[in-house]
Amino acid sequence: MPHPKAINKINTLKQNSIYLLPNSFTIAALFCAFYAITESMHDRFGTAAAAVFVSMLLDGMDGRVARWTNSQSAFGEQLDSLADMVSFGVAPALIVYNWQLYQFGKLGYGIAFVYCACAALRLALFNTLIGKIDKKWFIGIPSPTAAALMAGLVWLDQSVDGLGGSGAWALLITLFAGLSMVAQIPFWSFKEIHVKRKVPFFGMILLVLAVMVLALKPALVLFTFFLAYSLSGYVMYGWRKWKGLDTAVAGMYVDAAAEKTADEADNQSAQETQQP
Repeated sequence: MPHPKAINKINTLKQNSIYLLPNSFTIAALFCAFYAITESMHDRFGTAAAAVFVSMLLDGMDGRVARWTNSQSAFGEQLDSLADMVSFGVAPALIVYNWQLYQFGKLGYGIAFVYCACAALRLALFNTLIGKIDKKWFIGIPSPTAAALMAGLVWLDQSVDGLGGSGAWALLITLFAGLSMVAQIPFWSFKEIHVKRKVPFFGMILLVLAVMVLALKPALVLFTFFLAYSLSGYVMYGWRKWKGLDTAVAGMYVDAAAEKTADEADNQSAQETQQP
């Protein structure tokens, strides 16, 4: 029989262990953000912007990998949140500052910090609202969307050899992206889309066309998409206000038990749809 001290030591090691696979994606996303910052210091802004988008992809994969491999952990949640702050808060702010905002002196410095602070507030708000808000909605745009908006602007400028009024665009987009993260306005989360469900054959044709357009003009397509999404919440809010409908964020709060039941029903429906 193992010695009690040996058993306690083994249990301690298990408690201090972490899951390697999902956290590897998080660390890789963090590295991309660090790489993006260093590239912007050497005036390679196109590469820096592309690195932010790669960080977005890796950030979107770590949670899914954790769920697929049943390796979720509190450690992973905390690491992911800290990495997000660097990837979608610090990195975009520094890239845009090194690209254009520096020329505005204290104004540019201040707006870059406003974006960074709003990203921190958005991430803290997201962590406190998990399980309390209807999964169909985000309150304010997600920090990856804000980062994509800024990185997309930089990438677009680099792809066309300079936009007219790049400095003014940088000021406007940075301030808009930052404030939109903390705006108390609902944005559709796309979580109602179930990729496991069958779709008409025409849907595959649309997907092929979308990939082709993205391949032809990636910077323009990505910036346009994220800008349209960032404006969609305001358009919907204005439309509901004009129609006299309820626009209060409080209506987005749901009961956690009811949300769990709805998730189980959606999963069962998806499984039934897959059956021949």
